[in-house]
Amino acid sequence: MAVTLRDVARAADVSIATASRALAGSSLTNHATQKHVIQVAAALGYRTNTFARALKTKRSGLIGLTVHNLENASFQVRASVVQSRMQALGYQVILSISADDPEQERDIFRTLVDHSVDGLIAVPNGANGAQLLAMEHADIPVICAVRRVEGAMLESVLAGDLDGAYAGTRHLLDLGHRRIGLIVGPGETTSGKERLAGYKRAMQEAGLPVDPALIQTGRYAPETGVVAANALLSMPAPPTAIFVANHESSVGVLRVVSERGLLIPDDLSLLFYEDSPWFEWQRPAISVVDSGATEMANLAVDRLVQRLGGVANSGREYRVGSRLIQRASCRAVQES
Repeated sequence: MAVTLRDVARAADVSIATASRALAGSSLTNHATQKHVIQVAAALGYRTNTFARALKTKRSGLIGLTVHNLENASFQVRASVVQSRMQALGYQVILSISADDPEQERDIFRTLVDHSVDGLIAVPNGANGAQLLAMEHADIPVICAVRRVEGAMLESVLAGDLDGAYAGTRHLLDLGHRRIGLIVGPGETTSGKERLAGYKRAMQEAGLPVDPALIQTGRYAPETGVVAANALLSMPAPPTAIFVANHESSVGVLRVVSERGLLIPDDLSLLFYEDSPWFEWQRPAISVVDSGATEMANLAVDRLVQRLGGVANSGREYRVGSRLIQRASCRAVQES
């Protein structure tokens, strides 16, 4: 049987009202009584009924966090940062994985509302903007991360993906590469669209045609890397460098490189997007364009805390800069 507040009050020899105030940290209860009640509650294994507390205080102490997957190292970083910071503020985080599926995401949002979350940090699919706006109208602050929801006035914390992809492509061009393959996410996503735009801008500024055959798009999954890398490397004139701007597909690309017996960077230069510890441990270590996952997570938490404190939704878009990290997987084109 679950221990009730009545059980705690009886064991502590105080009224139910006094026990309730003591466990809530009310200043109406003297320190000695409060300490005694808390000790008794702990000894009995009492746990606060969060739903009852939410009905009374209009606050559940719960924060929602949704991501597409946990294969992406950046999502792991965001989950860790959000969890540690919100927990330090007295909140518990409910982490949900949407698999980038609109219907699954819709069910997640519905469940979070049913659990009376106080706020939400979402990496949105983009198809459920109406639900997110309904949460805003119900006084549940929403902060979008990584992707914006088109047409919805929601605060968003995004990476500098266009500039990051431009800088990465520019780096490969400066090394003398002219046939640069790009593996990127779907064009309907913020990151997919902006990373493609950055690649095209760099190629056009270099006076090079944008060859559609060198651009491979697909969902965020290892299988995308397998299919895309095989397509690029099977071309009559394969690329001398591949820019993998779809993080989840990186593992698939490395598999294809190994299966084909290619040496990196002697046979092919590789540049990945979004850093991961094992990219640095890989031999050779993989050069990356890092999107600043920690900075994005901290900024999203900062904005959510402001909103929980009563600051109104500005609908503003915040950007965190990307940076090129040069390691050992890219080399200059050798003269033949």
